[in-house]
Amino acid sequence: MDALERELTVLFRRARAASGELARAVHPELEPAAYGLLVRLEETEPERATELAAYFGVGKATMSRQLRAMEELGLVTREPDPADGRAFLMRLTTEGRERFARVRTARRERYLRQLTAWDRSEVAELARLLQRLNNDE
Repeated sequence: MDALERELTVLFRRARAASGELARAVHPELEPAAYGLLVRLEETEPERATELAAYFGVGKATMSRQLRAMEELGLVTREPDPADGRAFLMRLTTEGRERFARVRTARRERYLRQLTAWDRSEVAELARLLQRLNNDE
């Protein structure tokens, strides 16, 4: 368990640092935590702020603040939820989608360089195990 804890600590520390770099690459004023939010929106949009907050395990106020900041930067937009007139659905703007796509492509190229010596089955196994770890919470 010591080795697992050590390696996860290094991974999480590096991931936090990378999130900051990636967020700034999308927009210089974007806060680090917002990069993961862009990933989620790109995969699931449109989505309610309450669903996003639940997915990330943060409060509604925190999510609202992050979304408002991203909206002010022109990266996301809100639209009325046709199923509930009191709620809003969030989605990426065209500019947000384009900026995110450029950064995501560069990020994936970096992953490919890092994992070039790995067997494809090892990469698939790593993805499977990380998904299991994330889903077991």
